[in-house]
Amino acid sequence: MPVTMMGDASPALGSETDALPSDWGPFGEPLFNDPRARALSRVGVIDIGSNSVRLVVFDGAARSPAYFFNEKILCGLGIGFSETGRLNPDGRVRALAALKRFATLAEGMGVSPLVTVATAAVRDSADGPAFREEVEAETGLRMVVIDGAEEARLASQGVLLGWPGAQGLVCDIGGSSMELAELLGGGRVGARATSDLGPLKLMGMKGGKKAMRAHIKDRIGALANQFAERPDRLFLVGGSWRAIARVDMERRGYPLKVLHEYRMTPKAIMQTIKYIGKTDMLALRGQTGTSEARMRLVPLASEVLRVLVRKFKPREVAVSSYGIREGLLYEQMGDELRHRDPLIEATRYAESVNARMPGFGRALHYFVEPIFSGAKPARKRLIRAACLLHDVSWRAHPDYRAEVCFDNATQANLGGLTHAERVFLGLALLHRYKSSRAGTNFDADLLNLLPEADVRQAEILGRAMRFGAMFALDRPTDHGRLKLFPKKKILELHLLTGVGQDLFGEVAQARFQALANAIGADAVVRSGR
Repeated sequence: MPVTMMGDASPALGSETDALPSDWGPFGEPLFNDPRARALSRVGVIDIGSNSVRLVVFDGAARSPAYFFNEKILCGLGIGFSETGRLNPDGRVRALAALKRFATLAEGMGVSPLVTVATAAVRDSADGPAFREEVEAETGLRMVVIDGAEEARLASQGVLLGWPGAQGLVCDIGGSSMELAELLGGGRVGARATSDLGPLKLMGMKGGKKAMRAHIKDRIGALANQFAERPDRLFLVGGSWRAIARVDMERRGYPLKVLHEYRMTPKAIMQTIKYIGKTDMLALRGQTGTSEARMRLVPLASEVLRVLVRKFKPREVAVSSYGIREGLLYEQMGDELRHRDPLIEATRYAESVNARMPGFGRALHYFVEPIFSGAKPARKRLIRAACLLHDVSWRAHPDYRAEVCFDNATQANLGGLTHAERVFLGLALLHRYKSSRAGTNFDADLLNLLPEADVRQAEILGRAMRFGAMFALDRPTDHGRLKLFPKKKILELHLLTGVGQDLFGEVAQARFQALANAIGADAVVRSGR
């Protein structure tokens, strides 16, 4: 269908303006330059758990931060606790060495604030207070030992960092304890409970597997009595749960190896638990890239998960990579920042530091938006995010830029995205730089995560960005407006100015035609006001 050129058009496309609308829409004006947000631009958390000691330093957009530094040592402070009631001696030495290193690194990175928290192993052990004093004397770190209810609250806030407004039940498993907390919606945390169902404690239980299973059943039954409502969604937080999810991915041949927002059904979980029970642990380690220390805990954590899912009967189970550490960051945010969309804040920040022309993504969004006027809010959100990200990978080699865009979108540390939405976003960005997926290393299996109609919409969005980004390098709506007439199957470009007509050269014409072809519409161009 060739481009049809027409004369003066009526002004029915809406009033023209020399500037973008002042209204920032439902997402509000960016906050990352606000002093309150900048104060959270480099926050450090040291998490002293029963199995691991970790330093995480967050940086970037406060609402959806990147991991500037992330190091974990599997010290095993809680190993042997069931027999001795004390911290593991070797684990204590290793933990102190790790904390000395972390304190020095944090000082060198200029981290402020730096929060140090300890959970069940230090909390429950007889020599926990002495270890706390030793750490402060040797490193200067002031350790805050939190109780189970606080641990549950912080883990829930970590989930909220990635899922604003999330509702359901959060289950955080550590080495020596397991916590539950209700998410009531609107950022509220409800009832909380703690238990001794950490796999390190189960490991040393007397009476063998039969006694352990009876203990798990008893404890989860008692926990269930504290929560009146059965959740639609169960959020799993903690390394042992993530290890089980990796096994589930491997068993299913799942194509997108991103744990955050990975979804499982109760039936799939039961199948994976059976798979774990009959598969060699060494083989599973090789398949999933899981450490020996972590894989050792997986069979025990599986026993807990089996009973948990049967008792609480969730409709769906989701994995959260965000937990206590992210919850501590969330704790320091004001309400305005907490209620911001993590995806939009992250993409705005990425554009501000990586794009050739920061701010153009917003202009591009206003230019292509009329094509998607009938889209639902969730889709419009992805369209805005794609426009903000459309140019952040411009430094990549031109031959691989499309693939880099796809990989960045699907594998980036972004909250507030389902796996299907990651693929949609990545596919749109791939087509922003390349008209066809042929000749790329694109994994076609990933398309199975999207309905065919969504694949087509992602291609249309990519072609729309591909046209809009080269039509004008600054505020394309000053020179042209798009309008789609779905019933008539017409895509119209109204060139508003003589400059707009000059900009609509051969390459622009070809890309406009390609966009119309993707939509299945006739391409019509009108000129004049």
